[in-house]
Amino acid sequence: MTIRDATVDDLGAIQTVAQESWTQDYPDILSRESLAEGLDEWYSDERIRDSIVWARALMLVAERGDEIVGFAHAAWGTDANEGNILRVYVAPDHRGDGIGRQLLEETCRSLFEEDVDRIKAMVLDANELGTSFYSDFGFEQTETTEISIGGETHRERTYVLERESDETKIGDAGSA
Repeated sequence: MTIRDATVDDLGAIQTVAQESWTQDYPDILSRESLAEGLDEWYSDERIRDSIVWARALMLVAERGDEIVGFAHAAWGTDANEGNILRVYVAPDHRGDGIGRQLLEETCRSLFEEDVDRIKAMVLDANELGTSFYSDFGFEQTETTEISIGGETHRERTYVLERESDETKIGDAGSA
């Protein structure tokens, strides 16, 4: 498996992984309408393309052979040393092989290389797979807020990972 920077040629594969993941992970959390609206809004061609080419965003893909089986998306600002992991998804048929963990490790390393000292990740409170993923990696939950997806309100947890003086410790807290 290879983890690499996404290109605009990966747009359709990223959308497919997102759709498969949301369909698998959220049917008991989001209504069908909210699921469709969230996918349309967050994974539109324009939004993904912008995330791939924007200088302060990182879009990585995990590739097995010629197939993209996962992706991670992060961004950071110019005036703060804080980065945000916006998404880490692995296609349901490829889970359990450590792909998500490798994507998260590489995303954190890349953000730290951009002088980010604090990484935030947000995940729906009801998404047990996602909440345990970040906790097991060593992120600490700092707050819970309410967000809107497709006109529905959902609770979202914010997790934080602080830069350590020895960055080789990324992800040593457990396995995800």
